[in-house]
Amino acid sequence: MFSIGDKVVYPMHGAGIIEAIEEKEIMGKKQSYYILRMALGQMQVMVPLDSVNNIGLRQIIDKEGVEKVISILREKGKELTSSWNRRYRMHLEKMKTGDIYEVAEVVRNLSLREKEKGLSSGERKMLENARQILISELVLVVNRDEEEIEYLVNQEFNN
Repeated sequence: MFSIGDKVVYPMHGAGIIEAIEEKEIMGKKQSYYILRMALGQMQVMVPLDSVNNIGLRQIIDKEGVEKVISILREKGKELTSSWNRRYRMHLEKMKTGDIYEVAEVVRNLSLREKEKGLSSGERKMLENARQILISELVLVVNRDEEEIEYLVNQEFNN
């Protein structure tokens, strides 16, 4: 169970802060919801308390976890299949886990591929989504603004 003020990650959406826990009636059914204010974009999301485990809502990583993210971004990465479909499905499965380290691998793999061979429009969109998810969590962990974190992530691929 999470509390108001907790910093959490909603898989495929990014990190946010629990602003409230409210009971709402939707389609005749009363249910309790976490009200999340997402770290990027000022979006608000309602997450049913009884769906938290299925959704995969989790606490953000700690500062030691940030070091692991950076080391993943710095890794060379392995050669991926040339099949766009297989790559896309593999990366989508990694993102669905909600695990920041898996998301960091997606950012690394697609960023390196973009540099070397370019990306299809679907992969470009996935890269942007993965970057936003990664950056949203790092913003909350290190308490810096989005532009600063985005700059630091970009630096890993400009060397």
